[in-house]
Amino acid sequence: MSILGIADATVASLVRPITDPAHDRDAVAERFARATWTGIAEPGDRVAGLVVAALGAEAALAALIDDREGGLLRHLLAEHDVELDDEELTQAVARWTPRISKADALLALRQSARFGATLVVPDDPDWPARLADLAEYAPLALWVRGRREKLTALERGIAIVGARAATGYGEHVTVELAAGLADRGYAIVSGAAYGVDGAAHRAALASRADTVAFLAGGLDRFYPSGHEALLARIVEHGAALSEVPCGVAPTKWRFLQRNRLIAASSLATVVVEAGSRSGSLNTAGHAAALGRPLGAVPGPVTSAASAGCHRLLREYDAVCVTTAAEIAELAPLSDTAGAPAIEQTVEEAEAGAARPAADPTGTRIRLLDALAPRSARTPEKIAALSGLAVDRVRAELGLLALEGAVRERAGGWVRAG
Repeated sequence: MSILGIADATVASLVRPITDPAHDRDAVAERFARATWTGIAEPGDRVAGLVVAALGAEAALAALIDDREGGLLRHLLAEHDVELDDEELTQAVARWTPRISKADALLALRQSARFGATLVVPDDPDWPARLADLAEYAPLALWVRGRREKLTALERGIAIVGARAATGYGEHVTVELAAGLADRGYAIVSGAAYGVDGAAHRAALASRADTVAFLAGGLDRFYPSGHEALLARIVEHGAALSEVPCGVAPTKWRFLQRNRLIAASSLATVVVEAGSRSGSLNTAGHAAALGRPLGAVPGPVTSAASAGCHRLLREYDAVCVTTAAEIAELAPLSDTAGAPAIEQTVEEAEAGAARPAADPTGTRIRLLDALAPRSARTPEKIAALSGLAVDRVRAELGLLALEGAVRERAGGWVRAG
C-alpha cells in the first residue's frame, strides 16, 4: 500500500508525530495531501480551495499527479457537479504542476518535526472556526509552532495591526489598548511585524495574555529576523501560525494573503496607526468585507502615520476607538458565542483592500518577488517560485521589461533597480 506513490509507513512516520499518533490511514493520507497542497498552491488560491473541497485533498492531489494536463481533475469535478470555468482550471493546473515534488513534500514534514511545528486541518477540533467565512479562499491547512492548544484563544481574539514605522504615539497607544484588552480576557492577534504588531504582542505577553502571530513564511525561519526573540516568546507562551510549509520564504504577496487570516480569525480588527498605503489597510479591507467589526485609532491630522486610519474612518465606516473599553464594545465576549458566519468572501474584500491599482491579480508582485537583482533566473524557475504558469510568466516578463522593471540576461531574468 502507498499514499500518492510513497509507502504508507513512510508517510505515517512523518505525519503522525506532527498531527496525532492515533490517526488511521485515511486521516494520515488526507493530512499528508493537505500539507503537500500548502507547498503547491499559493495562499488564497480559490481554485485549489474549490478542488480540494469537492474531491478531498488526497483525491485531488492524486488526480493532479496522474494527469498534469488537468484532464482527470476536470473529469472528476464534472462527476461532482462542480462548476468551474475551463480556462480557470487550465491556468490553475499550469500554476501548480511546476511545484509538484514528493521530495519537497517529505522535506517539509521533516523540517516541521525538527522545529517542533504541527499541522492542523479543518477536520481538527482546534481548527479556527471563523476561517470558514473565507469560503473557497480559506487555508487548506495551517502549520503551528508553539502551544497548539492556544488556537482556541482565537475564539476571543482581537486583531491589532498597524504601521511598521510606528511613531512613539502609535506604540504607546498600542500597548495601552492591548494591555486593556488582555485584562478583559481577550487574546491579541497580529502579524509579528515591526512597529504596532510587535508592540501588541509584547503587551499581551507582559500581561500574561494569550497571543497568536500569523506569519507569511515558513515557521523554520522567523521573520522579521529582528523579532526572533519576540517570536520565540510568542511560541513559548502562545502560537505562531503559517499557511505555507517550512522552507517557504515570506514575500509581499504572501504578506497580503496572510492579512486575510488575521482579519478572518479575529472577533474584530483595530488599526492603530497606518499610512495612506499601509498594508494594514489590506487587513482592514478583509475585515470589513467579512463583516467583522473594524476600529481605527485617530491620530494628529498632521501625522502621515495616521492618514490611513483617518481614511478608514471616512471611507470604510470604521468605528473611532481610543480605549480598550471602546474596542470591547465592538465585539463583547458574551455576545460572540454562536454568531452566524458572514456569507461574504475575500473576492469581495479585495475590491476594497489596499493593493496596487494597476495589478489587481497580484501577478506583478509575485513575479518581482520571485526575481533577484543579480542572479538570473529562468522562466521555469520563476514559475515555480511565484506559483504562476510558465506561459504567463514569459508574457508578463515581456511587459515588465518594456517598463524597465526587469532585464534579460544570459541564462534568465533579473529584477532591475
